[in-house]
Amino acid sequence: MAQYEKSPDVIAALSPEEFYVTQESGTERPGTGKYLDNKAVGIYVDIASGEPLFASAAKYESGCGWPSFVKPIEAGNIIELRDTTHGMVRTEVRSRHGDSHLGHVFPDGPRETGGLRYCINSASLRFVAKEDMEAEGYGAYVDQVEDL
Repeated sequence: MAQYEKSPDVIAALSPEEFYVTQESGTERPGTGKYLDNKAVGIYVDIASGEPLFASAAKYESGCGWPSFVKPIEAGNIIELRDTTHGMVRTEVRSRHGDSHLGHVFPDGPRETGGLRYCINSASLRFVAKEDMEAEGYGAYVDQVEDL
């Protein structure tokens, strides 16, 4: 199994928005993320560590303004924490190995797929297209990109 960790060189190369979102637990403006309308087949990985987070097959249009997923591709790569900022009680989602802030998970997703909505900032993700997955070391996940 691949080892994933936050790289200081990668962190230094993040855009100001990517740094704000992943390292300072920020949020991109709704409707602005580069992956919101992405319909390509592949996986989404942590921009800081490369750990696999979500498959395109788990992505759906929730109308919330951020990419939404029904489940992580690898549950062990996700950490859920209680978040009481901004006068709300929510569940924050972070990457386990990169410790990147990804977004939040809510219990209002599609019932037929478990009822969860992982509301994720595009700025915390890097998309790996299906045809590039093997070459980039994500071949073990190819079977998960098209079927839930």
